This record gives sequence, structure tokens and C-alpha cells, in this order.
Amino acid sequence: MRWIWIDRFTEFEPGRKATAVKNVSLAEEHLHDHWEAFPIMPVSLMVEGMAQTAGILVGQARDFKEKVILAKIAKAEFSDIVVPGDQVAYHAEIQTITADAAVTAGTVTCNGKPIGTVDLMFSHIDQNMAGVKFPEENFVFTGQFERLVAPFLETGGG
Repeated sequence: MRWIWIDRFTEFEPGRKATAVKNVSLAEEHLHDHWEAFPIMPVSLMVEGMAQTAGILVGQARDFKEKVILAKIAKAEFSDIVVPGDQVAYHAEIQTITADAAVTAGTVTCNGKPIGTVDLMFSHIDQNMAGVKFPEENFVFTGQFERLVAPFLETGGG
């Protein structure tokens, strides 16, 4: 089972930038385990939401042929909390992309208000310097992720 921490893309410019949203609901079990008396969206899951948004953007830039994994969280700063009923938006931009890796810069908003920045580094693991071989199938980009961006790619950017 794979956890998807974004609901849909609202913007997707291949190779450049993307915005995805997550609607936070009290129906989500993890919120009940995180401060039961005052449920909030854990920051770690918002970082993962940004990693999925930016990772899909990086993966699509190479037509999902590379296995892209999160290599480093360069910066993750948040100034406010997110509670059930809020909508979180993750805006990611590719800063650099090479055959080996990619760097992204991201901002997080809650109901339109900026609440954080998350800058990430990704590795194209098939290009690793140690020469480690990975399975041929792309276990990173399954149909779930590709379906999220399909409407934008079919219409040329949505």
C-alpha cells in the first residue's frame, strides 16, 4: 500500500513547476493519533506531500523513465499549523536538473496563506555513482502517480 499525501494537481508545467492540493479531513485516521484533543496535520506529512509534488514533477521531466527518490531535505520551515477543514497547497519549482539529480524549491500555503518552505534534493538512483543495480521496473512511479498528472499532459498544461 502506498500513501498519497496529495489529492490532485491544480497546475502542472512539465519540467518547470507544479502545484498540488491536499484537503485535510477529520476522517483521516492519522489526525486522531496526533494530539487527540487538538488534531493537526503533522509537519512530516506536509514535507512528504511536498516531496510527492516535487518528485512527480522531477519524474515527469524525464518521462517517468528514471527512478527518482528523495535524497535530502535541504530546508523545511513552517510558521503555522494545519487543522481539519483546511486546504494545503504545495507549489514546487525545479531549480536544477541533471542526469544524476534534481533540486526543487517549494512553498506551502494553507487556505491561500503562506505557511512554509520546503527545498528538496532528489536522486536518479539508476545513475548512482556506486554502480548499484536496481530492478528494471520503475517501482517509484506507479500508475497512481502518473494518473495525477495525466489530465495536464493530455491538454498541454491544463
